Amino acid sequence: MGLQRYHRKRDFAKTPEPRGKIATHADGKLSFVVHKHAARRLHYDFRLEMDGVLSSWAVPKGPSLDPKQRRLAVEVEDHPLDYGAFEGTIPKGEYGAGRVIIWDRGYWVPESNPAAARRQGKLKFHLFGEKLHGGWTLVRIRRPREANGKNNWLLIKESDDDASQRNIVEERPESVKSGRIIEEVNEAQTPGKAMPRSSRRGPSVRRRDGAARAKTALAKFVEPQLATLVSAVPEGQNWLHELKFDGYRILCRIDNGRVSLLTRNAQDWTSRFGSLAQAAKELDVGQALIDGEVIAVDDKGKHSFQVLQNVLKHGDSAELVYYAFDLLHLDGRDLRASALLDRKELLQRLLRFDPKAPGTGVLRYSEHWIGQGSRIFDKACEIGFEGIIAKRVDGPYRSGRGRDWLKIKCSKNQEFVIGGFTDPAGARAGFGALLLGVHDDSGGLRYAGRVGTGFDDRMLRELRARLDKLERKSPAFVNPPKGGDAKGVHWVEPELVGEVVFTEWTSDGLLRHPSFKGLREDKPAKQIQREVAKPPPHQSAAPASQDDRVAGIKLTHRDRVLYPDQGITKHELALYYEQIADWILPHLEGRPLTLVRCPEGDLKQCFYQRHTRDAVSDVIHAIPVREKRSTVKYLSVDSLPGIITLVQMGVLELHTWGSRVPRIEQPDRMTFDLDPGPEVPWDQVKAAAAELRARLRDLDLGAFVKTTGGKGLHIVVPIVPKQNWQYVKDFSRSVAESLVHEAPERYTATMSKSKRRGKVFIDYLRNSRTASAVCAYSTRARPDASVSVPVRWPELTEDLRGHFTVRNVPERLARLRKDPWGDYEAARRPLTAKMLRQLE
Repeated sequence: MGLQRYHRKRDFAKTPEPRGKIATHADGKLSFVVHKHAARRLHYDFRLEMDGVLSSWAVPKGPSLDPKQRRLAVEVEDHPLDYGAFEGTIPKGEYGAGRVIIWDRGYWVPESNPAAARRQGKLKFHLFGEKLHGGWTLVRIRRPREANGKNNWLLIKESDDDASQRNIVEERPESVKSGRIIEEVNEAQTPGKAMPRSSRRGPSVRRRDGAARAKTALAKFVEPQLATLVSAVPEGQNWLHELKFDGYRILCRIDNGRVSLLTRNAQDWTSRFGSLAQAAKELDVGQALIDGEVIAVDDKGKHSFQVLQNVLKHGDSAELVYYAFDLLHLDGRDLRASALLDRKELLQRLLRFDPKAPGTGVLRYSEHWIGQGSRIFDKACEIGFEGIIAKRVDGPYRSGRGRDWLKIKCSKNQEFVIGGFTDPAGARAGFGALLLGVHDDSGGLRYAGRVGTGFDDRMLRELRARLDKLERKSPAFVNPPKGGDAKGVHWVEPELVGEVVFTEWTSDGLLRHPSFKGLREDKPAKQIQREVAKPPPHQSAAPASQDDRVAGIKLTHRDRVLYPDQGITKHELALYYEQIADWILPHLEGRPLTLVRCPEGDLKQCFYQRHTRDAVSDVIHAIPVREKRSTVKYLSVDSLPGIITLVQMGVLELHTWGSRVPRIEQPDRMTFDLDPGPEVPWDQVKAAAAELRARLRDLDLGAFVKTTGGKGLHIVVPIVPKQNWQYVKDFSRSVAESLVHEAPERYTATMSKSKRRGKVFIDYLRNSRTASAVCAYSTRARPDASVSVPVRWPELTEDLRGHFTVRNVPERLARLRKDPWGDYEAARRPLTAKMLRQLE
């Protein structure tokens, strides 16, 4: 490595490229950058910081998110770290002449010693960029196949949550630094200098007759970005605040005079909003994709969801208005990667927004205020709005629900599924009340009470006519009302969704003082769940404490939110492990670990770590393990300070080997992972566990059960550490296959997902050498902050999937009189040839 070749190839009196020198970044993170380079041939330069320089590979077709697409990567000379900020034009006649943009950048984390892995020809790592994420591998192709005299590698995306068949290089051609596409780099511009900010905001608003040919295809539909409900307004200048409208979320797509108005589920409602579509046609733009909300305003200036419904159904006289709050595409440029403030500035110009007359026309710009969150919220509630939406000012547009957009409501309201109705009493028409429900995490519809107010006579009659067509004999609720509460109830198919305002939830999960607002036709019933307000960013749900140390270990960024949906911070996670340390340590001591690390608190940017160079600290040890032709080191902890140090490192999952020092090569337990297909009910999982337990009992082997924190169960068998890994693996396979042989319609021992449909996969491969299983009492990197928990066999009468979390496990353990696995050591037995013959 070094920069000699880099310097030798360039005349720095002519090229704007930085001369640079070997250096390191002060923050300790390893940077990466991908340059898009229009030289003699267009290609992408993939660069990883390593030993003070950017190790570089030329990738002709660019990175692919599809693990099946193995992209050629030709190793080229190292570049200086300063090159990571370079964007501009290399002059003609110079090496690599042509335009260069920064296509992606961020930091990377190697899974092992990067220099050693590179020498061995297989470098595995995780990327944390603006476009590229997740696990990747660079594999060197053997030298005899190298026809060009260079080191040729393959760049391969790992199969993980960030893998996709999307063509990322076509979808996202722009620079992450300037927002320009490579054709917009001006050759006459002073080399190496970025364009002024005013020139980098993308194309200006142009008339249809003057619009340039589109550089990026206009998407047919974009899944909307959704807000997360929080309990308080986030403060600071990093947030802007908009009024929360009570209407229908609509995406306005304009394509050279053709307008489509699409709901959040891609339904085309253009015909229902004809006046808005006509107004959108008049905008001076060729192509645009606008995000906003349709509301109805009556002659008194009042707007509400019920008014909007009356307009749609009966053509009432209220005016339809479209409030636009985001711009995703404008005349050939995909704006989703741009900062929100930049997108809103373009939108404001497109709509010709006049702050002095903001409330005119049917297409209106949704104003915002930066900071002042609490004051804006109080004012919104005072004048009758539903609440406000807080958005990060520099955030890109990300489809789906996340923490960049937050909603804060003035009163409690949400959507509910209608599961039944009662007959009207007295002079009332239609029906008496609606029975409401929400889906739980396993998909069951749970009864949430009934609503009998908020209806006018017309709504009562019309809704009764629709309900009569949906009647069924039995309730769809998993916990329907019984006895007198069920008398006279008409059950219906759970297809209709209604919006309800209420004062609070009761302790038994029912609504207090509900009032009906109207039907929601844009939201499918299967997606309706109970909304729970999360703490706002940097506000922990745990009791406040100013002590940054737990078990003597100092926590940096103690308030970093690790589980956004639950608002659980690094500090609260450390306190969890402090509370349950005596329970988890016996399962950790002496065992090599595989870790799942999420250092930025983003559950989509996690990675596995198996190896380490040396002991990380005095409380984290390194266990040497022989792998293939070399010895590698695994991490291990045996104390609470060791666990807290892992929390400080951003570790959310602890996976342990089935053996411990000093007998690493002789497993002391056997683990079966019961992994059900998505449609397999809990009773079938429970039956599988019971049959496996009976089979093991016939062999005089103990069987202990724990939840995985996911959808399945682990059956753990304590064994005498006598046999080697291969023997234990073969034994476990025989056990699994014996069950499959007797009930092939219920079980499979094959990893193929296509063969798991309707079956429970009995995974015995946890007993392979270097394989691991999640440790008892370890948290999982899942949105619900679930925990893998040992349980007693009788507890399986309840569906325990996702039941145990960081918030309820300490309380459970405090109530226990006896360890559910108290007899674990007494059940330890050796595996024998006689047992194998019994299985055969």
